[in-house]
Amino acid sequence: MPDQSEQLNLIFRALADPTRRAVLERLSAGPAPTSELAQPFEMALPSFSQHLDVLEKCGLVRSRKRGRV
Repeated sequence: MPDQSEQLNLIFRALADPTRRAVLERLSAGPAPTSELAQPFEMALPSFSQHLDVLEKCGLVRSRKRGRV
């Protein structure tokens, strides 16, 4: 478990990116599938998934799978 200072660094690093801030803003309205979250951005789904990984690693979002989704 990272110490508090390291955790804050991870969070601020995640929030420094405008794509990740936009994702958090969208998720404030409720859960959404990855494909829906990625739709407004001009990037491949694997690249977008890296943004979600950063948000998940610092604890700002959680993901779960339902069936194949």
